Amino acid sequence: MARYNKIFAGPVTQTTPQVTEAPASADILPGSVLILTDGKFAPAGVATTGKVYIAQDNYLTLGGVDEAYAAGDVTIGMEMLDQQFFNARVAVGSNLSKGTALSPGADGALVIAAAGSKMVVAFSDETFNNTTGSAQLVRVRAAKGYLTAAE
Repeated sequence: MARYNKIFAGPVTQTTPQVTEAPASADILPGSVLILTDGKFAPAGVATTGKVYIAQDNYLTLGGVDEAYAAGDVTIGMEMLDQQFFNARVAVGSNLSKGTALSPGADGALVIAAAGSKMVVAFSDETFNNTTGSAQLVRVRAAKGYLTAAE
């Protein structure tokens, strides 16, 4: 069971984020970090570059945060703005403190960024040690929303 029941976490005084809809290139869990590739959403990976999105819960089908978009389904990707909070998937084994820098890992889950990494997409907004056995939703604040190749 998910720790949160929504991906967009506020603040409620702001307009909800802009979204882009595109087919999923693979099964995608809400809260995963995504990129657009060949007109389809794909989970961001370790060597990803470009604009990143976060998969929203599929409210169109009344799906929850643990119900994956199937490959080929229209997926809703939210633009991550740094003044907003999101509940993003964080990989197993991540021991986070508030303010921990996060980078894309495998399958769109976030991992702790390597020291000096230029691939930071978010910062943890809570302290959480993920020893649950699966990627969990953790409240994050977006960094700047674009990835650049490591130099």
